[in-house]
Amino acid sequence: MTEPFGARLRHVMDERGPLCVGIDPHASLLTEWGLTDDVSGLERFSRTVVEALSDRVAVFKPQSAFFERFGSRGVAVLEKTVQEARAAGALVLMDAKRGDIGSTMAAYAEAFLRKDSPLFSDALTVSPYLGYGSLSPAVALARESGAGLFVLALTSNPEGGEVQHAVRADGRNVGATMLAHLAAENIGEEPLGSFGAVVGATLGDLSTYDLDINGPLLAPGVGAQGATPADLPRVFGAAIRNVVPNVSRGVLRHGPDAGALRDSAERFADEIRSALPSA
Repeated sequence: MTEPFGARLRHVMDERGPLCVGIDPHASLLTEWGLTDDVSGLERFSRTVVEALSDRVAVFKPQSAFFERFGSRGVAVLEKTVQEARAAGALVLMDAKRGDIGSTMAAYAEAFLRKDSPLFSDALTVSPYLGYGSLSPAVALARESGAGLFVLALTSNPEGGEVQHAVRADGRNVGATMLAHLAAENIGEEPLGSFGAVVGATLGDLSTYDLDINGPLLAPGVGAQGATPADLPRVFGAAIRNVVPNVSRGVLRHGPDAGALRDSAERFADEIRSALPSA
C-alpha cells in the first residue's frame, strides 16, 4: 500500500526540515534571471530550481498558472518539473487551487491526484468556497492515491477576509469551519494526517483558531510578503511542528546561480530551524 502523504511529509520534514520552496516562473522573474519570457526560459528556470534544491528542501510548490499561460508546451514543462522533483526525493505540492462541483471537481482531481497522470503530485491546493462538500471527489481520490490536499482556510491576501472571516449562523466563521472539517478528515491518522490547511504566516496572532487539525499547515507569506521565520511560533503556537513555511521570491530572486539559490534556501532553513521549539 502507498504510504499516505501525511506520513511521507512528516518523514521528509524531520529529515530535511520543513521548508517549502515555490516554483513561480512569472514574467518579471524570468527577466531578472536574464531569461526569455517563453517556453525555453520557463524550462531553464524550472530545471535550475529543481537541480539546485531538490536534494535539500522538503517540498516544492510549482504554481501551475505560470506554466499554463504557455499552453500545452508550458504544461509539458510542468509535467517534467514534477517528475524530476519527485524522482530527486522532494515532495511536490501542486498549487492549482482547483475548486468546483461533481464531475468537474473529479476531473480536476484526476489531473493531479491520479497515480498514472503525468501531473501526479504528492498534494494539491484546493478551494472549498463552493462548500467543503464539493471537495469530496478530491478527498476520495487523495485517500486512494496516498496523496494530500491543502485547503484554503485563512489565506494571507487581504481580500480573503471578506469570505473567510464571515460568521455563519452557528457563530463560527468560515475559516474556522474549514479547519474543523480538516480536523475531522485527519482523526486517528499517525504520524500526521494528509489533509492540510493554507494559513498565512502574515496573519499575526491566531490563538482564537484551533489550528490543531492533526494535519499540515502550509504557511505562505515568509520572505517577500513580510513574514519571517521568527514570526512562526507567534502565529501558529502549539501547531508549529506541523507548519510548512513557504518561501518563493525570497529564494528565487537569487537565481540563476545555483549556488546562490542553495545558499538562500539554507539560510531560510536555518532560520526556520532556529525558530522551532526544541523537540
